[in-house]
Amino acid sequence: MTTTRTEAPELAGLPLLGSMFDLKNDALGTFLRARRDHGDVVKITAGPPGIRSTIYAVFSAEGAQQVLAGESANFRKDNTFYQEIRESFGNGLLTSQDEDYLRQRRLVQPLFTKRRVDGYAEAVAAEVTTLLGEWQDGGDETVDVHHEMTRFALRAVARILFGTDVDAAVEIVERSFPELGAYVLSRGYAPLRVPRDWPTPGNRKAAAVHRALYEVCDRIIAERRASGRASAEGDDLLTLLVEAESAEDGSFDATELREQVLVFLLAGHETTATSLGFALHLLAKHPEVLKRAHEEVDRVLGGRTPGAADLDALPYVTQVLKETMRLFPAAPVIGRRAVATTVIDGVTIPAGADVVVASWVTHRHPAYWEDAERFDPDRFTPEAEAARPRYAWFPFGGGPRACIGQHFSMLESVIALAMILQGYGFEAVDTEVPVGSAITLQVAGPVRCRLVPRTA
Repeated sequence: MTTTRTEAPELAGLPLLGSMFDLKNDALGTFLRARRDHGDVVKITAGPPGIRSTIYAVFSAEGAQQVLAGESANFRKDNTFYQEIRESFGNGLLTSQDEDYLRQRRLVQPLFTKRRVDGYAEAVAAEVTTLLGEWQDGGDETVDVHHEMTRFALRAVARILFGTDVDAAVEIVERSFPELGAYVLSRGYAPLRVPRDWPTPGNRKAAAVHRALYEVCDRIIAERRASGRASAEGDDLLTLLVEAESAEDGSFDATELREQVLVFLLAGHETTATSLGFALHLLAKHPEVLKRAHEEVDRVLGGRTPGAADLDALPYVTQVLKETMRLFPAAPVIGRRAVATTVIDGVTIPAGADVVVASWVTHRHPAYWEDAERFDPDRFTPEAEAARPRYAWFPFGGGPRACIGQHFSMLESVIALAMILQGYGFEAVDTEVPVGSAITLQVAGPVRCRLVPRTA
């Protein structure tokens, strides 16, 4: 993958605005075109002269590994988008850096051990049972699977975070996150950003949403602190966060608790919702894959509810989800800022440059994926995975900042998909689904499937 160039080739754009509108209107397509036309490291400029921004986009697996893992200390979360996320969602694990991040990670890590996460399987299964009951009682033959899986995943993570305080959080979060995400995106791409406290319509709307989101989190945290271990389910994550403490790192104050809760709500439902929604969409379009998944679920589970111990016995369901995350990664673009000058794939990246790695592109790179747009879960057999570079697939990021909740996401996704497949088959209504990129992968249209109840 190494080239002999020392300066990055530049993606052609408009004379005055560069690729500003291309990135704003179709960032994922723009990155795909950049790799196709110019290679694995491409310079992209956006905005008018004087306030123009420059991005170095990195598309190879080796380059992604260098940015996220091998030289991770040289690539920090100091860019504009992370600053906007920080101001909207707080300085939790997603956005914090340096000693703040290390302290938070040490306090939170015991909450995400395999043993602890496996203990949430029953709560996940309970929410899937509720979902299936709603489908059965609703009488609808067609559902938007992205909407349904977003609703399910949000309820599941809220249940695990708050115990029985689910409904109060879900209603606010379901409305707030998309609005704040759009606000962050618009400010991130704006050549000039007015201060947030200026009374513009956009600022006022975002501030109101922001207050509502903070208020519901603060209320639940205050009630939990006042009542101690009052959750009906005992070991919800909020209780554990309240009690998290060490001699070295102390404990979380109220602001820090809120910021961790917001990160878990955002990251904890987006990845699962995206994976499950598109898994059902892809299975509906590929009946031969759906048939194999049905056969595995029936053979392994025999009609019973799956638990954490069943994950290893459902390899094909897991492969379906991994291939879905290849084609539709929840975090399709990850940004960093270079501290010092470095070289990636033979191209010089200057100090202070904004750098992105794009799993959306790397997951389609012809060097690692033959006929990359084809849905094929057999790409993720153990033998096939071992034959590819480590960072040819990185839906959870990588290196020291890899997603702390990736085992939980896979546990939740496998259990949910297996239970859904026990009861239903699917036929695609919408065969093409437009997507875009904000903080996470955004669905720009319906993802409707026809439900086909399975008979015993």
